[in-house]
Amino acid sequence: MSDAQLPLPVEPQFRRRRPRKRIFLLPSLFTMGSILLGYIAISQTMQGSATGYWHFDNAAKAIGWAILLDMLDGRLARMTQTTSDFGRELDSLADVISFGVAPALLAWVWGFRMLPVSAYPDLRFHLVSLGFVASFIFLITGAARLARFNIQVNPQPSNPGRPGRKYFVGMPIPAGAGVVAAVVHFARGDPVFSWWLAVIWLLLLAAAGFLMVSTWRFYSFKEIDLRSRHPFTVIVLVGALIAAIAFFSRFALFGIALSYMSSGVLVRLFYVLRRRGTHPPPPASYKEAQEAQ
Repeated sequence: MSDAQLPLPVEPQFRRRRPRKRIFLLPSLFTMGSILLGYIAISQTMQGSATGYWHFDNAAKAIGWAILLDMLDGRLARMTQTTSDFGRELDSLADVISFGVAPALLAWVWGFRMLPVSAYPDLRFHLVSLGFVASFIFLITGAARLARFNIQVNPQPSNPGRPGRKYFVGMPIPAGAGVVAAVVHFARGDPVFSWWLAVIWLLLLAAAGFLMVSTWRFYSFKEIDLRSRHPFTVIVLVGALIAAIAFFSRFALFGIALSYMSSGVLVRLFYVLRRRGTHPPPPASYKEAQEAQ
């Protein structure tokens, strides 16, 4: 048989292709925008200590916009069904930069590094050192909060009494960063110049770090569906909130950040008081003695 008569190899009609891990562009762009804003906040903080205090306010605004993008990228991925492992990992890395490193650096430089050298230089030295430690605690507790969130099977448990309401276990790191940004924006970027304000700022950073690694519950707002119908009063309240942030951003954001931070404390306090108010049932022997009387 000649070569011309040999049967040609049969090509398979369909070739098997290896599955590719796709990267969905739109949610990742929002996450990358959050990283960019965190980098801008870091650069503005460094410039604020050298060229002008208004850079501190710009850093706080950049962190605030990063929080908004962080809220949108997750919702956008869920609405368009474009969630991926790559997006989750990128989002965690973005949170460490924008809501960990950037606010920690801003908190230290704005609240402690700019303290004037007064008649008590030793006091200033100790406050700056303690402020550095408190800022690092804020950073490391935020990173630990993210790591715990990533490995939890159910990171947003619901309330047994209200199954539809979701909660975070511990204050989320964007909320902690929002507290730092809201306080700096409320002060218009003017740094702390008195030692007693530095002490209050130190305690606030320590409290934010503790709340992020605590097991106290914070409302997540994740069950709010933007595609479903809502009462007209809800639309009015949302519009009023947006208007308040647009025209009175300093006071509105300051109140929102501290209110959300305090909400977890109040929920925990209410839970402890309610638990103490419920008495255990009496033992059977006590009941029998009462019935015998």
